[in-house]
Amino acid sequence: MNKTKRVRISNDSLNCYGTRVLTVGMDVEQYNRNPVLLYMHQRGMVIGYVKDVRVEHGEVTGELVFDEVSELSVRCKKQWEFGSLKMVSVGIDIVETSDSAEFLLPGQTLPTITKSKLFEVSVVDIGANDDSLVLQKDGVRLTLGKNAAEVLPLLHSNNHQKEKEMDREKLALELGLPKDADESAISSKLSALKASAAESETLREECDTLRAARIESIVNAAIAEKKIGEDKKQHFLDLGKKIGADELKETFGAMSPQVKLSHVIGHEGGAPTSEYKKLSDVPESELLKLRGENPAKYKELYKAEYGMECDLEG
Repeated sequence: MNKTKRVRISNDSLNCYGTRVLTVGMDVEQYNRNPVLLYMHQRGMVIGYVKDVRVEHGEVTGELVFDEVSELSVRCKKQWEFGSLKMVSVGIDIVETSDSAEFLLPGQTLPTITKSKLFEVSVVDIGANDDSLVLQKDGVRLTLGKNAAEVLPLLHSNNHQKEKEMDREKLALELGLPKDADESAISSKLSALKASAAESETLREECDTLRAARIESIVNAAIAEKKIGEDKKQHFLDLGKKIGADELKETFGAMSPQVKLSHVIGHEGGAPTSEYKKLSDVPESELLKLRGENPAKYKELYKAEYGMECDLEG
């Protein structure tokens, strides 16, 4: 740029911070009230001012005027005219940023500065160095690689925030809430579900207790009816837990009471021998069997019938 041309103060291109400043969002009104021109962004090194500042065609431009009051201003003017100094840089206050994809460029690492305020313009020696653009937000000046991420969070952090937002919307929908439900609504819904789950667990435990009591009652009844022995109680309690009380009850219903062997000997197909009071009570078909298999009982019934002892060997 030579001295007869307007100077490009800023445009929409990606800068050394990994962000960019949108020209359309730059407010120059306040700067025009005091259009100071500094050297290398240094306060106290005023070398002139910038006149006719314009925001148009995606650029902020202006014309540099060196006051030549100081030796520095005189030197900068000569170097500007000669061409050894030919770049300017801006100092801006960040007002608003966005990480929306429509504002991002390839290689961008920080959000786009969509609104800003111009507060100074400087003549600089190397436009691509760390000081070629001064950014500050809420009075905090950014230093490349040091605190930039504190003022402008890295885009991956914002992406993480977006992912969290998407997760929140998904959770809200799964809970039957509108996708834009806030954290308070989601928290209330989760608390209600937890309370309901706790109540369901209590009811389940109560049902389990009642079911166990019914199974034990059925098993105890089977023991009393001589269908199973006491030693088998735990086995059938465990079986009841697996198959249920109703099926366990049907199982016992198909079982007959246990009969001692002594009740069966000598009266297969007939009445138990213990029911006979005398020998004539025994069916003729059972007499020989009773005499051979249970001679003691035969002698007992014989004595009851005839009033004398029976000699089976005679």
